[in-house]
Amino acid sequence: MRIGPLFFAAAGFQLVNADWQFKSRTDLAPPRLNITIPATKDVEQGYLFVAPFAGFPDTPTEQHGPRQAGPYIFRDNGDLIWSGYGLYSIWSTNFQAGRWKGKDILFSFEGDHNAGYGHGHGHITFVDQHYETIRELRAGNHKLVDKHEFHIINEETGLTQVYQPVPRDLTTWGATPEQQWIVNAIIQELDIATGELLFEWASLDHVEPDEAVLPISPGQAGSGYNSSDAWDYFHINSVDKDAEGNYLISARDACAVHKINGTDGSIIWRLNGKKSDFSVPDNAKFCFQHHARWLSQDGGIEVISLYDNSAHGTEHGGGSEVHTAPTSSGKILRLDTNQWTAELVQGFYPPDDLLSKSQGSTQVLPGGNVLVNWGSSGALTEYKADGTPIFHAYVDSGALGVGAENYRAFRYNWTGIPNEEPALAALTSDEGTTIYVSWNGDTETKVWRFFAVTDALGSKAFLGEKERTSFETSLFVPHRKVTEVVAEAIGDRGKVLRHTGVAAAEPEVLPISATKAEGAPPHESSKWEEYAILKVMRLQTPKDL
Repeated sequence: MRIGPLFFAAAGFQLVNADWQFKSRTDLAPPRLNITIPATKDVEQGYLFVAPFAGFPDTPTEQHGPRQAGPYIFRDNGDLIWSGYGLYSIWSTNFQAGRWKGKDILFSFEGDHNAGYGHGHGHITFVDQHYETIRELRAGNHKLVDKHEFHIINEETGLTQVYQPVPRDLTTWGATPEQQWIVNAIIQELDIATGELLFEWASLDHVEPDEAVLPISPGQAGSGYNSSDAWDYFHINSVDKDAEGNYLISARDACAVHKINGTDGSIIWRLNGKKSDFSVPDNAKFCFQHHARWLSQDGGIEVISLYDNSAHGTEHGGGSEVHTAPTSSGKILRLDTNQWTAELVQGFYPPDDLLSKSQGSTQVLPGGNVLVNWGSSGALTEYKADGTPIFHAYVDSGALGVGAENYRAFRYNWTGIPNEEPALAALTSDEGTTIYVSWNGDTETKVWRFFAVTDALGSKAFLGEKERTSFETSLFVPHRKVTEVVAEAIGDRGKVLRHTGVAAAEPEVLPISATKAEGAPPHESSKWEEYAILKVMRLQTPKDL
């Protein structure tokens, strides 16, 4: 049950949960993962890649979701590796690691976010292992990249998709004459280096609107009165490509996955939806799905993974909703194109009975584990291959966890070597001096060495060293007020990776809660705290109580 920690946070009035995390980087306020199933020894290697954001808007009296929405890399224990806030300065999502031209890179969608329709318009931004921008890629043929997909193929090309509103006579599909706008769902394959358009496929050339699960009226997928409210009858949200050059697309609003011929664009087969070529048993059915990927193809047998939302609607409970299963799930499906049958290989079901009405992903990891991201429910779970959960976390904590969402989540190995110098702070108190150091994005530092600066020439006196175990490392120097300090990042075999600049000591300032903790009078709740408690209680459902 998710509400318990939130209620506790509201009762303790911890509404600024993102602050006071790092003394060396007070500008960073990343989300705090709310880990409800700590990672077991069976989780796979690698870091967690997420890009959380607020699903509910802020108001003058309420704040929801991460204070700094953006791409992040975390350890399994919630410790920060890298904050991309500021580097990706516009709204970002679908944050991943990949390889391009033989080198490890990071990439993310960056652009505008239209939350009401689940669309985004912008570009793909690539950074290298030093977190420097090396490429921005846009759609070809005078179109705008959407946020849902970017998938690197063979380290050279990228698959993306576009939502192109076009006017059409839609009266055949139940529209009035005034409802003239429909979304032409388009996929493109682009050369990453040059931006050359290599392949384009458009849904209206191959799929009639009668395959839509959500009709144009009452407008759950757009009502068609203008280009901003175009009927999104198909809604492509993922694209994959196989070794033969064919494409796999997920059409959320048709509740179907299509295999597309990479030469002429014809549809090779449809899975699920209104015109399925396969016989699909109940436990293998899906709807409003995301993130379809090929896992294997052999002699007419194709195995795919996907995220089955089984829901469509708003997260706040208003408006019309469609549910096709009690919970969302990750699924691995075996397709037999000789017998035209589909079967469920394995399902991955949420520990907290989550039902996400938008977003989501299912990543099959190299060792066989599966990472499922619960989209608009703001959580992720790693499973063993048999469906046993071995890690579960929400993407933010306390009052800020209410309404936190995350489009996709991944686990990758990653080596980060930042170009920027490490951040250093020295804070003095009556007890002595505490030195704090961090290096945003660094994965290689094993030990930090600390020095006092002893003269104007930069001479140094060794103060001590500490093993690096988290984003920020601190060294306490008792009974001494050090005036200026520097530090060194030490890697494997004692190699000095980087020096910090000189930091002048400053008086330490503690949170008000910390300064009042000792000898404080009995606490009396304020009207604001009572309001905060009631606000969180209103978010509880009868099932939570």
